Amino acid sequence: MARLKITQVRSRIGATERQCRNLDALGLKRIHATVEHDDSAIIKGMIERVKHLVKVEEVK
Repeated sequence: MARLKITQVRSRIGATERQCRNLDALGLKRIHATVEHDDSAIIKGMIERVKHLVKVEEVK
């Protein structure tokens, strides 16, 4: 199964409450924080909501 490396590249200041909750659920607390998650539909949906705040890379 593929893994996704997700890095927060922009500040959550000015983001909606829903976007902040998605960042929290992904485990991103500050700029340049990086987490890895399994590639799933749930994770991709969360990323879609905050795609302007994060950078996503596929890790093999």
